[in-house]
Amino acid sequence: MEIKDVSFSYDRKNDQIKHISTTIQAGKITTIIGPNGSGKSTLLSLLAKNERVGAGQILLHCKNIMQYSYKRYAQHVAVVHQYNQGPGDLTVEKLVAYGRLPYRTVLKNQQIKDEKKIIWALACTNLTEKRNLPISTLSGGEKQRAWIAMALAQDTPYLFLDEPTTFLDLYYQYDILNLLAKLNKTFGLTIVMVLHDINQAIQYSDYLMVMQKGVVAYEGTPASVITSSMLEEVYHIQATIKQDTAHGLYMLPTGTLSNGRHEVQQHEKV
Repeated sequence: MEIKDVSFSYDRKNDQIKHISTTIQAGKITTIIGPNGSGKSTLLSLLAKNERVGAGQILLHCKNIMQYSYKRYAQHVAVVHQYNQGPGDLTVEKLVAYGRLPYRTVLKNQQIKDEKKIIWALACTNLTEKRNLPISTLSGGEKQRAWIAMALAQDTPYLFLDEPTTFLDLYYQYDILNLLAKLNKTFGLTIVMVLHDINQAIQYSDYLMVMQKGVVAYEGTPASVITSSMLEEVYHIQATIKQDTAHGLYMLPTGTLSNGRHEVQQHEKV
């Protein structure tokens, strides 16, 4: 997937996305990071074809994504949104079955394939035993797995996720990220996701895009992108970058910056 000089504005006046050109690498996990309001979710929404680019173009297999019908595009790209809702009495299996809508026909052979893909998606997300339960009875992490299962049932080479760990406790955050890493490694899925946690992005990504004020300010491998100078410029924090055999690469925030000056909160001794 190629992004060529793409700009976008919600109000047709002030661009939220400004002249972005980059490539989504096939078979890799690409994570978009950056401060709030930097354009992360907007860029993902453009890639998912939820918004129409204002200028430039996004190409999938050398074809402008706007030339794909929504049904055809859904056979290439599956999306898990940040906010997902469904009827509380909807069972897990019926929710996952919605992922087969882009292929819906009356042909018996297709119906057999649909059932196989649903069974496969439930197994991949460890939800087989919960297939007949209403989604309202699931924990937050299990619900997220169910939405991912629906996306997997679409049987697409691309999987996009907008902040998939939001609202989850720490256990389920890593549970979901480990699931995505396994899907990428086992089935070669190309995954693009938006994350807030920089250390999680470092740990689970092959490639990072750092958004700042509507542009991709930095991109590359985590080791090449995550530097003290980048964190100061983009996030206005001071941090130490460490790497060891036990934990790999990670960063430790040590303070904030204000007008270029390092500020550390002082606490009086009591």
